Amino acid sequence: MSDNNINRRKSNEVCIGDVKVGGNNPIVIQSMTDTNTSEIDKTTNQIVELFNAGSEIIRVTVNDSEAIKAVPYIKEKLNKLDINVPIVGDFHFNGHILLTKYSNDAKYLDKFRINPGNVGKQNKKDKNFSSMIEVACDLDKPIRIGVNWGSLDQELLAEKLDANNLLKTPKLLDEVICETVIDSALASSKFAESIGLKKNKIIISCKLSKVNLLIDVYQKISKLCDYPLHLGLTEAGSNERGIVYSACALGPLLLNGIGDTIRVSLTTDINGRRSKEVDVAKLILQSLGIRYFLPDVTSCPGCGRTSSDYFQKLAFDIDNYIKDNMPSWKQNYPGVENLKISVMGCVVNGPGESKHADIGISLPGRGENPIAPVYIDGKKEITLEGNDISGDFKKILNDYIKKKYN
Repeated sequence: MSDNNINRRKSNEVCIGDVKVGGNNPIVIQSMTDTNTSEIDKTTNQIVELFNAGSEIIRVTVNDSEAIKAVPYIKEKLNKLDINVPIVGDFHFNGHILLTKYSNDAKYLDKFRINPGNVGKQNKKDKNFSSMIEVACDLDKPIRIGVNWGSLDQELLAEKLDANNLLKTPKLLDEVICETVIDSALASSKFAESIGLKKNKIIISCKLSKVNLLIDVYQKISKLCDYPLHLGLTEAGSNERGIVYSACALGPLLLNGIGDTIRVSLTTDINGRRSKEVDVAKLILQSLGIRYFLPDVTSCPGCGRTSSDYFQKLAFDIDNYIKDNMPSWKQNYPGVENLKISVMGCVVNGPGESKHADIGISLPGRGENPIAPVYIDGKKEITLEGNDISGDFKKILNDYIKKKYN
């Protein structure tokens, strides 16, 4: 599953449905629907989309009675499609009411997400939190204590700020907030244990929207507990911003062995694919050599030496060819996701990169006839030329896969 010798932080193993999180298990990709959960068909369809993209745990909003009553029907539809992905219920504000009143529906959820900042105020806070944990105990469900700095326990924060103001050298506001996030997560987890929830039923997350602060918080909390940690930059943004910020936040933590599940929280484009966040999460894990999902295609950015139109078309063509064929390849050729392919545009780095790949093609550059040497397992095997270099390379690629992974 991994080839980079990352020393993973030791954590408890938590079972969420049939998915095992923490311990020695692979890092799990999580996502969340953005549909109204009470719209059963829409929610089911989006869960199917996310699952087919590679999401291994999927969270849904449970904000009212109609949402929680829809869960059994959603699970029934998924079962008919032979999809057994764990479904997590996301509870805020009224979770204690919904879980207590509709526990027969809640049992169809595989995990509850509880935000300690949104369970109530003053004397109601502990009572509401306790009632949710009691339902989790009765139904034998794991929970995620999901602290978010955008919805932090304001009473706890006020206490921390008052204590900070008495210091000779007060800390910066961000420092106090980060400490409060950690304290809220750990105190809530210990409180859940005191109510009766087993330690191997608890996952923690501490989400912030600033990359450097998120990294600092997870580095600190990873040393203070052995609960599995769910990573994610909250409100990461859309498109390039969300992708880059998420990668910069998660990468350093994952490389230091911190994190047991991840989610990339992208703002979905209008009429865009919700599953884009799953694609990005997979690429982050694959870029770090932690898990592999698709054959890796290395291609150069192009420069003044390249006929960019030709090599770009070839690179995109091979990328799409791999995505289209991966479902059948994965079924028929186990291990094909570890394949390394190189599509290069000129002679400067082309031959070297092609030799480093399992199979690579190197185009000559600009203003020359399209004559392309193909390297297999580090050796130049054949030179392609003519009008269908792409088709010829695909055939060589297919033959290579059949031979190596059959």
